[in-house]
Amino acid sequence: MNAQPKEQHVTQSTTRSTPIVRIRGIEQHFGPVHALGPVDLTIERGEFVSIVGPSGCGKSTLLEIIGALQDPVRGSVEVDGTPLDGPRRRTAIVFQESATLPWRTVVDNVAFALEVRGVGRKERREHARELVEMVGLGGFENHYPAQLSGGMRQRVAMARAMSTDPDLILADEPFGALDEQTRMLMAEELLRVVESIGCGVLFITHSIQEAVLLSDRVLVMGRRPGTFIDEVPIELPRPRAHASLSEPSATASQERIWAQIRSEAEVAMVGTRSTR
Repeated sequence: MNAQPKEQHVTQSTTRSTPIVRIRGIEQHFGPVHALGPVDLTIERGEFVSIVGPSGCGKSTLLEIIGALQDPVRGSVEVDGTPLDGPRRRTAIVFQESATLPWRTVVDNVAFALEVRGVGRKERREHARELVEMVGLGGFENHYPAQLSGGMRQRVAMARAMSTDPDLILADEPFGALDEQTRMLMAEELLRVVESIGCGVLFITHSIQEAVLLSDRVLVMGRRPGTFIDEVPIELPRPRAHASLSEPSATASQERIWAQIRSEAEVAMVGTRSTR
């Protein structure tokens, strides 16, 4: 399946109608293993797209290719209308582990990316404090990571990602290590933050509920080599909260996604048993 919407013709590479991400024919191999593709994908500006699929299907590989953390064996990647040739300043990447610096306070963790870019101490700390407030950590500016819960540390990671003024966020299971209650609260918090800055998001998750709650579209990836086998539009009004998942359209979307993933996982399990 091709998950790429109809192309738009533009005269300038960075006009507002230019998608923030456009990839064509991406494939990845690791030695003899064909891990991914070919895959086509377009993400519009301000669009929230999630990818779900069975373990090992290439979801994280695709995200890392878009984030310039690895090179594909073939295919092309454009971000903001420009061919990707290395890491971008305005692409923020958030992983499952918060990766906070234990010797830095919350505000200094958030300001780290600005410090690396040479922003002056006063300016970067003022901006970091604004971001700390944005993610709901006001009053914890001078705490250290060891004094925070897992969910709070992940908020620090989110705030640090926002410090680069991103137009694209790549999130790889950012809430996967959290308990279910904290995970849903963090998902709602992410929605609020992303909607306030209007950036595009590619979100990798194993949680169907999380994908439906957050996304404008959910892409279902099949077993290795990963390709898109379904594209599910999520027609829930925004702003959203956990209660939105009880809407009939949300329930139908979850059932459709689960049916696809279950089918792929069952086939993969049969294949694994037959090779033993």
